[in-house]
Amino acid sequence: SPPHLTATPPINATAVTAAFAGCLRSLNSPNYPAAVPQTVDHSLLFAIGVGINPCPTCVNGTKTVADINNVSFVLPTVALLQAHYFKLQGIFTDDFPANPPSPYNYTGNPPANLQTTNGTKVYRLGFNETVEVVLQGTSLIAPESHPIHLHGFNFFVVGKGLGNFDKGKDLSSFNLVDPVERNTMSVPTAGWTAIRFRADNPGKTM
Repeated sequence: SPPHLTATPPINATAVTAAFAGCLRSLNSPNYPAAVPQTVDHSLLFAIGVGINPCPTCVNGTKTVADINNVSFVLPTVALLQAHYFKLQGIFTDDFPANPPSPYNYTGNPPANLQTTNGTKVYRLGFNETVEVVLQGTSLIAPESHPIHLHGFNFFVVGKGLGNFDKGKDLSSFNLVDPVERNTMSVPTAGWTAIRFRADNPGKTM
């Protein structure tokens, strides 16, 4: 019989995509347990944004840069793991902010000043500590979907939504029983995704 073609949603159907992703579940069986951390040692909020920084050599004197919590990553001359292992000084600092330094309406009107800070900053975790990261999309310059990969780990996608993350409201909707386990996922356009994982693989991750 001839194939029956369905009408696919438009490319900007964020709500449809979010609803579909929200229905996904893990097996959570004796053979495939979902070991979701029920308590967290580190609760982090990372606002994923785009900024405009001065650039004397650029045509219009500025350049567009990516940032998380208003920090644009500066590539070090020595690998971070190498610098950590050999205790090399001056390669990075461990003061990456756990939350946006200056909170604002992340999915509303952007702030007037879009300049970011620059640095090679890390956030340190102790071995076997549990971590919750809320990845907040923003509407800076243009809202867009952000694929995120956590190198060296699987994590549980415990929550997702549109707009700004509201800890008082959204935390109660987290799925801590049978969420999907992944190492890559998407932060919806002008929305947020929450993940949890256990830091049991020593090293450097991004």
